[in-house]
This record gives sequence, structure tokens and C-alpha cells, in this order.
Amino acid sequence: MTAVQGSSVEITTPDGTVDAYLATPDDSTPRPAVLFYMDAFGLRPHLRSMADRLASAGYTVLVPNVFYRFGPAPVVELPDFINPAERPEILAQLGPAARTLTPEGAMRDAAVYLDWLAASPLTTDGPVGVTGYCMGAGLALRTAGTHADRVAAAAGFHGAYLATDAPDSPHLLAGRVTAELYFGHADQDPTNPAEQIDRLEKSLTEAGVRHRSEVYEGARHGFTQADTAMYGAEATDRHWAALLDLFGRTL
Repeated sequence: MTAVQGSSVEITTPDGTVDAYLATPDDSTPRPAVLFYMDAFGLRPHLRSMADRLASAGYTVLVPNVFYRFGPAPVVELPDFINPAERPEILAQLGPAARTLTPEGAMRDAAVYLDWLAASPLTTDGPVGVTGYCMGAGLALRTAGTHADRVAAAAGFHGAYLATDAPDSPHLLAGRVTAELYFGHADQDPTNPAEQIDRLEKSLTEAGVRHRSEVYEGARHGFTQADTAMYGAEATDRHWAALLDLFGRTL
């Protein structure tokens, strides 16, 4: 692991200015690029620490505030630790911000993020890796399907609503994916029940996508988020091992 430098950056899109966090090894050497999609609670100290850990393994990591159309992060006031009693109220407050992010808008943004990373002197040439958490797992899958020529690998952890009956469900992009994919599902997750996990697996298999989809026993939705009560240390360690293995082989 190498020392890391983190900085705040701003990225211009057709819809406004994105506030984002950039983490990179501090030796200024170009590294493979990773686009890191946030969970619903957004860009905050814990996500920055996760980006730093990923960067310390040898990557240049960009974490955009995907709710930038609503406002800069944090888009609502967050406690240092999110407990179960506070969680519903916080999620309700985040609802208006979440509604500013449509699948179409998210993929326009993704093109801008990928362009920004490609132009950075801190990234190597070639396709990028993508990882996402909770709602970010769906964004990772959409990005792999929409910008297939630019994504070598994508991962999603405790993903929400990945394979629903909706006409724009993320799993419907499986046929466009050329990247290798990994999904780490929580087995105690009402946003991603067993039937959706099975539907996602079937769609990826039928499309011939290189992938691994694993259910983490005893894990809850949000298990990687140490600033919430959903955190699970064992599942988080498993996630890091899987993510670094995926990127180590593909980037």
C-alpha cells in the first residue's frame, strides 16, 4: 500500500458543476482510473476514506457527488454515525435529491466523468474500473452497459433495485456489457431480494457476461458503510478482497 493524496475537484457537465473527491497515490505517477459511485448518503468522510484505501492499492479514484443537481455534498445534514432510528428520516430528506438523478442524466454524467479521468495526467491510458455501493451499484452496471468500450471491470456491493420489473431496470443492459462484473449481495436486503438476485444472474449468464455474483451470508444492506449501523466487518473485508482481485486482473 502506498501513501495517498486526496483533493476536492469540480467537473463541469451540461447540467451544472459536480463536486467530487479525487484520491491518488501521492507519487504523481499515472495509475489506472476507477470511477467510484456513492451510496444514497453521499460524498462524506467515510466514502473519502474508502476511496483513499482503493487509491493506496494503486489506482486514481474519482468519487462524484451524483446529486449535484440538487446541491453540493452533503446534500442533507448527516450525523457522524447513522443509526436505525435516524435512517428513515434521513432517507426521506434525501428523496428530492435522488429524484434529480434520472438514468439518462446519470449516463450523460458518466460520459463526462470518464472523459475527465481520461484527460487527467494522473491516469493511465485504457479502460477504467467502476465500483458502486447501494444505489451506486446500479449506476456501475448502467455505466458498464452504456459505455462498454470504456469500462474493463465493474463491481457493485449491496446493490439496490438491480433487476426490477421496471422498463429501465439496470439488468436490462446486460447484453451491452463487455466488462467483467462482480456483485456482492447482502442476504438481508429488502432492496435486493432473492428473486432480483436470480433475475440479475440469469440476465448476465444469458448475455454471456463474464461475472461473479455472490450472496454474503449475514450481511445487511449497506454492509460496507462503517458510519452506519448496517456495517459488517467480515463482509466488508470480503468486499475489499473481491474488488482488488477484480481490478488487479483487469486494469
